[in-house]
Amino acid sequence: MINKEDIRQCAAQALEGNERLFLVDVSVSKDNVIDITIESSRDNVTIDDCMWLNGKIEEKFDRDKEDYELTVGSAGIDIPFKVPGQYAKAVGSKVEVQLKGGRKLTGTLEKAGEDGIELSYERLEAVEGKKKKARVQVTEKFGKEEVNSVKYHITFE
Repeated sequence: MINKEDIRQCAAQALEGNERLFLVDVSVSKDNVIDITIESSRDNVTIDDCMWLNGKIEEKFDRDKEDYELTVGSAGIDIPFKVPGQYAKAVGSKVEVQLKGGRKLTGTLEKAGEDGIELSYERLEAVEGKKKKARVQVTEKFGKEEVNSVKYHITFE
């Protein structure tokens, strides 16, 4: 069976020095089905990017010695972020934040760092002298320990 860490190291070495692409995830099933997920820091991952990394992995792991299935793809837009590079790319974008307490917020990711995120979003607040609550734009920081997941907010308009 192919070792997940060996695949991770091989992919990381291939991507080393590449200012555009970074590694998001690696999984290896017990049937030697290898899935590698990459992302681009600036634009979209292309088929050529995936084919290039696929070739680099196949150079290191001989199919004659060990039978495996290899898939290299980009992180899905609907999948929660896993690595810091995804958060950095999403700054300025509309995201959905699921907090550990169950609260779900949709807003603009203003900042992302090792300690957490800063989100700008609308919430309803009581206005003095009025019965109806008003929408107010707020910016709030959430520590890493408060956040369960963050992913892009997808709208079809």
